[in-house]
Amino acid sequence: MLKKIMLMAISAMTLSSFTLEKNNPDATKNSELYLLIGTYTSGTSKGIYVYRFNTESGESSYVSQIDGISNPSYLTVSPNEKFVYSVSENEAGNAQACAFSFDKKSGKLTFLNSQKTNGGSPCYINTDPKGKYVITANYSGGNVTVFPAKSDGSLLPASQVIGFEERDKPDSRLHCVAFSPDGKYLFADDLGKDKVHKFTVNYPTKGTDNSTFLLTGKPAAFEVEQGSGPRHLTFHPNRKFAYLINEKSGKVTVFKYNKGTLKDIQYIAADTTPGVGKKGSGDIHITPDGRYLYASNRLKADGLAIFKINQSTGELTRIGYQFTGIHPRNFIITPNGKYLLVASRDNNNIQIFAIDSNSGLLKDTGKEIKIDKPVCLKFANLK
Repeated sequence: MLKKIMLMAISAMTLSSFTLEKNNPDATKNSELYLLIGTYTSGTSKGIYVYRFNTESGESSYVSQIDGISNPSYLTVSPNEKFVYSVSENEAGNAQACAFSFDKKSGKLTFLNSQKTNGGSPCYINTDPKGKYVITANYSGGNVTVFPAKSDGSLLPASQVIGFEERDKPDSRLHCVAFSPDGKYLFADDLGKDKVHKFTVNYPTKGTDNSTFLLTGKPAAFEVEQGSGPRHLTFHPNRKFAYLINEKSGKVTVFKYNKGTLKDIQYIAADTTPGVGKKGSGDIHITPDGRYLYASNRLKADGLAIFKINQSTGELTRIGYQFTGIHPRNFIITPNGKYLLVASRDNNNIQIFAIDSNSGLLKDTGKEIKIDKPVCLKFANLK
């Protein structure tokens, strides 16, 4: 009798599950996102690629690609996800910011237009929280370029090109432009000068021009340890702390953050290989729950340093290291915190790691996306 009751219960559960899926055909797709992949096009890659990625299973599938964009090495998605912007990382004269519309139904990108950055080797691109401006960090140009974005997503010519050159000082090498969590400030990481420049965001009022979106901050910059080489900056979900990966020193700088002010409170090694300088550290991200931080290293010990974050002080404790493919230039964490995807440029693949939520450590799932010279990963919703 008991066996019969159990069989009936199982049948009812199966029928209920079938009915739910039948009535809601998108139920199994709720965990899927678009994965946009930027590449270097010096090999077989043709431009930007779009995949679907399931954040529950770790499975992925090809959707589309857009060819003909030279070295779209960094991407950003507009706040409304209708548009995608990329750099074209080339030397001055051929360096551009490119705009695309993004059709969520088909997962296809359509080229809108491009504008010159007026600075060589743009390696980072971002949009303001309102989607009104697009900003590039130009590495060899040593400057930041601001483009007003039209309502159709296309870009107007640069309204500001901001340089940082000073007599008898190292050349600027801009590597990242990151907005503060409240969108009131923009921080620009200068690898050449060991500084994080600060700007106050200035939206023009009705009837005024848009030529001064970024105003010099007070102070104008925050200095870090000499020889650090600031690269990428990210903020903790609680908005109280910020974390900077330094390319040359291989260290993470921990900042206390408050109303546009960065105060360095800790320097901790992400790359512990012997020697000083030329570490090649690359990218930095925090899990959505704010408990763990990962920093990628290239050149000597390709992999990810894993840190636990003290929720009260923001300080880091190193808890592990995960080796990856060669040259992990960029990586991304799924919004549900289950997976970490690594773009291993010189292995020509994207590795998929599972995150242990209890320890923060990573496990290679063995799943991957094969693609030539992947260097930037971004997610977007399916709808």
